[in-house]
Amino acid sequence: MTTLLTTIFDAYGGLDRWQAAEQISARQRVDGVLWPMKGHPGALDDIRVTVDLHRQFTSHEPFFAPDRRTAFTPDRIAVETTDGDVVEELRNPRDSFAGHELTTPWTRLQLAYFAGYAMWTYLTEPISLTFPGVRTAEIEPWTENGEKFRRLKVTYPSDIATHSTEQILYADAAGLLRRRDYNVDIGGGAPSAHYMSGHREVEGLIIPTTRMVYSRDEAGNKVPEPLIVSIALDDIVVR
Repeated sequence: MTTLLTTIFDAYGGLDRWQAAEQISARQRVDGVLWPMKGHPGALDDIRVTVDLHRQFTSHEPFFAPDRRTAFTPDRIAVETTDGDVVEELRNPRDSFAGHELTTPWTRLQLAYFAGYAMWTYLTEPISLTFPGVRTAEIEPWTENGEKFRRLKVTYPSDIATHSTEQILYADAAGLLRRRDYNVDIGGGAPSAHYMSGHREVEGLIIPTTRMVYSRDEAGNKVPEPLIVSIALDDIVVR
């Protein structure tokens, strides 16, 4: 691991603790202009998200009906009953976003795919940064609002579904991740600046509880209006 990644793990509870944990779930509250823009206002608000920490899997429940949940893996998105029966599914879901721009509406399965890979990316950090094929390198620091951040460039392999192949994480002096930059490939490559706060210890793991996502300008600065996405987590459970 890079020196910076080691510092991040130390701040987040340690590599051994993350390796021992299997799953994180939480009550999820969302807001922002993205959801109505995509045709699904409120669909992901006040539901439960669950991610596996050692494979790419996410479920949201309930999903549009009390007895429905999602099942996300990189090459498949499905809606199931709570008994596990498949209601509908889409194989190779990323292909369905060809030609999409930021304002292109989504189907329910596309919404579930985006939410699945996004929440998995967020909640599995930093352990997912040690997955096979993930490469990390410290790059030049960044100063924002008078605070200096160390930065980690992350390059993901093709078998991990996430926003974009290359992303940049910003760590504060304590090693806590406070920002990430990426382009939303399935949304026309929209540049994003994503801020994390409210870090909380749960069963030995440190988990940010608040996320705010904005557009990013050519100089790398956030565009403060509009707020694209906000995510608030509570009732967090680590297994």
